[in-house]
Amino acid sequence: MSFTPDIQIFCCHYTSQQAIAEGAAGLKEDGLPAGVAINRLPCSGKLRVSTLLKAFEDGADGVCVVGCPADKCHNVSGSRRAAHRVLAVKKALAELGVEEERIEMFHLERGFHPEFIDAAVTMNERVMGFGPSPFRDEEKTAIKTPKKKVAVKKPARKGGKKK
Repeated sequence: MSFTPDIQIFCCHYTSQQAIAEGAAGLKEDGLPAGVAINRLPCSGKLRVSTLLKAFEDGADGVCVVGCPADKCHNVSGSRRAAHRVLAVKKALAELGVEEERIEMFHLERGFHPEFIDAAVTMNERVMGFGPSPFRDEEKTAIKTPKKKVAVKKPARKGGKKK
């Protein structure tokens, strides 16, 4: 089955600075897969479990969280908080019988590194192996064909026509 996975990347402002500066064209040139969307945060520690689950509910096939190295977080422990929240979502996915590998936490240094693109590629390849998310609402994501317009007759006037 061939499909373009919807991968949502939630990343710390500091780990994504250079990647965002390159813009969409630069990221594509560097190898960012087609279905990847970058959601930038002030700190990965600000990310909530509900936000991660909502990404899946909204049709994401995979979710990637990118934060600072755990011992070098700009906001002291934000990356650790994010990693704990990713683990909570992994457990929830497993309980639902869904591949817990659909979500992953990556710790990267500040600035642009090829590892940022590598993380996206890794998630894309992983999700390609799993196929579409079981949470994906096919009605939302399918291309809809327009319905034919049906001519509606106006009801006859009461009492008929006057002569």
